[in-house]
Amino acid sequence: MNERPDLNKELDSKTFRSFYYLKEELVVFCRENNLPVSGGKLELAERIAYFLDTGKVLETSSQRRATTSGIGSITEDTKIEPNIVCSEKHRAFFAEKIGKSFSFNVLFQKWLKSNAGKTYGEAIDAYYQILEEKKKGKTTIDKQFEYNTYIRDFFEDNQGKSLDEAIVCWKYKKSMQGHNCYEKADLVALEK
Repeated sequence: MNERPDLNKELDSKTFRSFYYLKEELVVFCRENNLPVSGGKLELAERIAYFLDTGKVLETSSQRRATTSGIGSITEDTKIEPNIVCSEKHRAFFAEKIGKSFSFNVLFQKWLKSNAGKTYGEAIDAYYQILEEKKKGKTTIDKQFEYNTYIRDFFEDNQGKSLDEAIVCWKYKKSMQGHNCYEKADLVALEK
């Protein structure tokens, strides 16, 4: 089977995992089958694979999200709260200290979430360190961002090609069974 099957209850988890599905497709499947729709793409995929294998609902982790109403004004000496949610209050603090170019990039958000108890002053230092590390080389893109990884690797191997050509190759690749990593052989899609 090389053509991507429709996502339905008849699939087994191995087949499901060997094809690429959009997060929106995973959410629709979850809704249709009374599965929780919360979480990221990887969580949804785990939930669906478990359901396809067992017919049962995989319990979701019920971590309560912190609210920002509990923290007063943020200073450099304020401790980073557990389960931090990057809010407008946080954005305003960092933009004031770092400048208008500040953004909550993925690496910085991960740093904040894994460093509860450290100070916001330490967070500012970490932000600058993350920016320096990004300048030095290729950053790691998380697994759920397969499209971004594919496009980056396509351009690394095909300088001079267009984004439209990269997207044609991506669409070809994701329609096939197996991994979704860029390979030189994907360029066959441009010949069609």
